[in-house]
Amino acid sequence: MSAALQMMAFGLALLSTLFLLLATCTDCWMVNADDSLEVSHKCRGLWRECVTNMQDGVRTCDQYDSILADHPVKIVVTRTLLITADLLAGLALATLLLGLDCIKFLKEEPRVKLKMCYGAGVILGIGSILGLVGSVWYAVDVYVERAMLVSHNIFLGVHYDFGWSCWLGMAGSTGCFMASILLTCCLY
Repeated sequence: MSAALQMMAFGLALLSTLFLLLATCTDCWMVNADDSLEVSHKCRGLWRECVTNMQDGVRTCDQYDSILADHPVKIVVTRTLLITADLLAGLALATLLLGLDCIKFLKEEPRVKLKMCYGAGVILGIGSILGLVGSVWYAVDVYVERAMLVSHNIFLGVHYDFGWSCWLGMAGSTGCFMASILLTCCLY
């Protein structure tokens, strides 16, 4: 039972970590949500902004000036939290991999391996909380920005909704949190 639970937690953690990494690297955190006929599809991400022409499918991206340049707070905070979550999830995966019962590393020390799995669960939990806070922070900021424009009757022609990268970050963080619960609460 313990080995099956470990493998299930490892699979969930691996998939969720991949989701977090993809969310951090991709560039569709905000997508234009205009109801009129659009000739282009605009996505804004943490690292660049891309426009795809709907008629011929040509995609052009503009990189943000510099990592150290003045950016909106939502971008800086989300970048920081997601990169930290990615690093912690990667560390947790490495620790968990060494702590699995099916791995021959420290085979004669089952208590040490169990502590490694527990430690990986704690690290994964911290990383998942950081990733979830970053993703939700960005989503709330997008919503508040749109609500402020609507409440002041300002229409700029294009307004943005949550993009698939934002949803991917939330899903990856939630999956890491579930794997953390499996490793810290259910393994004993």
